[in-house]
Amino acid sequence: MHDLLASFGYPGLFLLSFLAATLIPLGSEWLVVAMLLDRHNPFMTVAVATTGNCLGAFTTYLIGRYGGPWLTEKLLRIDTATREKAELFYDRYGSWSLLVSWLPVVGDPLCLVGGILQVGMRRFTLLVLTGKLARYTVVAWLTLRGADLLAKG
Repeated sequence: MHDLLASFGYPGLFLLSFLAATLIPLGSEWLVVAMLLDRHNPFMTVAVATTGNCLGAFTTYLIGRYGGPWLTEKLLRIDTATREKAELFYDRYGSWSLLVSWLPVVGDPLCLVGGILQVGMRRFTLLVLTGKLARYTVVAWLTLRGADLLAKG
């Protein structure tokens, strides 16, 4: 699998990053590391991974936004009063949690809840983009710094 995705370069990275930001349990950091160690352009690698991951998160957000009533009423069986309390809490504190939407396990549901609770698209995009860009930038920096240290050692 590693060799297959790595052989597709940036399109493979985009696809994996996109899918990793949906409710499918995947990770894309390993491919970022592999591509950087294979001497791909660091800025392009971070940009492609961030773009794919943000678009995947936005897809999850849209599922929550437009499937929200069905999800909350039929599947999760949340009553109106509980939903309104959750909306007030999320409006006050919760949307900032989108900064950590890159975290495994909790990140994708945060994007889904952001859609269900109708977080504004601009706010959602800014918070998610900031968090995901920071994550891939740190992964790239650590990878390149580690490779330099190993080369010198």
